[in-house]
Amino acid sequence: MQVRPRLVTLEGGEGAGKSTVLVALRDALEAAGEEVVCTREPGGTPLAERIRALLLDTPSAANGHEVPAPGTELLLMFAARAQHVHRTIEPALARGAWVISDRFTDASFAYQGAARGGDPRFIAELERNVVGIRPGLTLLLDVPVDIGLARARGRGGVDRIESEADDFFQRVREAYLERARAEPDRIRVIDARQPADAVAAEAVALLHAHRGGAR
Repeated sequence: MQVRPRLVTLEGGEGAGKSTVLVALRDALEAAGEEVVCTREPGGTPLAERIRALLLDTPSAANGHEVPAPGTELLLMFAARAQHVHRTIEPALARGAWVISDRFTDASFAYQGAARGGDPRFIAELERNVVGIRPGLTLLLDVPVDIGLARARGRGGVDRIESEADDFFQRVREAYLERARAEPDRIRVIDARQPADAVAAEAVALLHAHRGGAR
């Protein structure tokens, strides 16, 4: 498994504020003269965005979508991720750009693993054999489930995963925190209950500290 220092990922449950932090990180890197590629998962390429629609659209008679089985969801996530790495992330890193991704493989351990009951050993195999890389820095925006869901659902337009029950998201949160305890040097936890500007400032400070050692 290759660690890519210039790959920075944002993780956290629903309503954690990842989009706001992504913009702050992008602006900080661009102000320092760096090229930055901002992307997301599932998605990040035209094909991966089509897979995203299959994964997140709420099934209905109108759209003809069926609910993916847990194993189907997991494999579709990794199919999208493989395309994302091959077509977007690796080319950007190869030319010296920084890549900031809203979610990456840690999300599959939390959502398809802990929350859906998927085998973490199989997910780790997919990570090794399909993805092959890990970020140099992961910022985990941690927020209690009730607060995060109130934020997310207040925006409207809830997708299939956002409509899950609260206990689903509690398992997601616990899995993320467990991964952070296991990899404290890579996964840095930020209290996302703070005001958005305080969360963004803490994220930028952690990025600058990481950047100093990522030459």
